[in-house]
Amino acid sequence: MHIGLIGGIGPAATEVYYRAIVRAHSAAGRRLSLTIVHADVREMATNLEAGRKAEQAAIFAGYVDQLRAGGCEAAAVTSMGGHFCIAELEAISTLPLIKAVPALDAHLAGLGVARVGVLGTRMVMESKLYGLSSVEVVAPPPEEIAAVHSSYVSLAAVGFATPEQCAFFHKAATELHRMQGAEVVVLGGTDLSVAFGSADLGFPIVDSALVHADAIAHVAMAS
Repeated sequence: MHIGLIGGIGPAATEVYYRAIVRAHSAAGRRLSLTIVHADVREMATNLEAGRKAEQAAIFAGYVDQLRAGGCEAAAVTSMGGHFCIAELEAISTLPLIKAVPALDAHLAGLGVARVGVLGTRMVMESKLYGLSSVEVVAPPPEEIAAVHSSYVSLAAVGFATPEQCAFFHKAATELHRMQGAEVVVLGGTDLSVAFGSADLGFPIVDSALVHADAIAHVAMAS
C-alpha cells in the first residue's frame, strides 16, 4: 500500500517515522511506497494552543488531498500533538487515516502495565493521551505542565535538544516515575526522542512515534 505521511510537525519526528518505517520494510523484505508532505510546525502549534481544531483539520485535509493526488491510499499525521484535531480531520479526509492513539493504547495494553506517565504538548498531557482506555495515565503537576509544553514546542520547532533541555525532560520523566508511580513513561511528543536518545533512566520509556510508525508499517505491508 502506498502510504502518505503529513510530516514536518516537527522535522525530527518525521525522520524518526521515516527511518522506522524503512527499517520495518527492510526487515520484512518488502518494498516501501511512501510519500511525505511537509506541514508547518509553528502553524500547527499556534492552532493547538488556541484550540482551533476545525481550522487545523482543514489545513491537514489539504495535505491529505496532496497525498491522494500523489497516489497514496492511506495517510497518517506524524505528531501526537497534531492528533488534537484527528476526529475533525477524519470527518473530511479524502483518505483513511492511520491513527496513533489506538496503536499506542494497544501497545501499552500489551505491556501489562497499569500506570503510565506522559510528556508532550499541553493537550496531550491534560487529556491524558487523549483518554487511553488500557491504562491509567498521569501527567506532570498542573503548575509544571506549562513549562513542559513550552520546552517541548521549542524543541519540536528546531528538531534538536540542548543539554539543558535533555536534563529538563529527564528530570520530568523521573519525577513521573518516582513521585507519581508511573511504571512506564510515554514520550507523547513525537520529537522527544531527540532529548532521550539511548539514555537509561532506570525505568522503561515508550516512544509514541515508534509505536505509531510500527502501526503504519503494518498497514502498509498488509496489502
